[in-house]
Amino acid sequence: MDYLTQSFEKIALWWYDLNFTHLQKRALLVIAAIIVVGSSLLVIRGNTHQVSTPPIVAIQIAAPEIFVDVTGAVNKPGVYTLPARARVVDAIKAAGDSAPGADLSTINLARVLADGEQIYVDSRLSSASRTSTTRSTQNSIVNINRATTSEFDSLDGIGPVIAARIVAYRKTNGPFTTIEDLQKVSGIGAAKFAQIKAKIRV
Repeated sequence: MDYLTQSFEKIALWWYDLNFTHLQKRALLVIAAIIVVGSSLLVIRGNTHQVSTPPIVAIQIAAPEIFVDVTGAVNKPGVYTLPARARVVDAIKAAGDSAPGADLSTINLARVLADGEQIYVDSRLSSASRTSTTRSTQNSIVNINRATTSEFDSLDGIGPVIAARIVAYRKTNGPFTTIEDLQKVSGIGAAKFAQIKAKIRV
């Protein structure tokens, strides 16, 4: 309290000691009052002003897709759009699942699909049918992406062991892109490939 009294007395003494006329002192008071009121209004207005935040817009990123041709022993053969990293089993389900009599043992259902790939689902054949197919294959072209072990075995220089390797390789790595890819199978060198080249296709 003493401090406030002393401060007020100092201001009063300073005011009376000013070398201003009475009119100038009144004008100074008016200016000071305008400055104080204006500053207070600016502070109050700044505190009550609402800062609007821009709305958050959700950005949807489309997942990559692939196109796969599913044919053979399925209920609805055709070209289907699947998510990237989909597997063979997803493609078969998209085609209405495997048809009665389908042989899924030659397909790796867990393999990841590639864009533009064709999935062919084989049908089970009777022993008599397999025998007749093996005999007729000797004079026909063999599709290396669809042929069975018996059909590979019918090719010159390809025995049952290498035929099983071809089917196993295809099941693990997917369809062959070119007939030259057959040389990636263990046991098929340049000489053996040249021997069967004219009798195979993709």
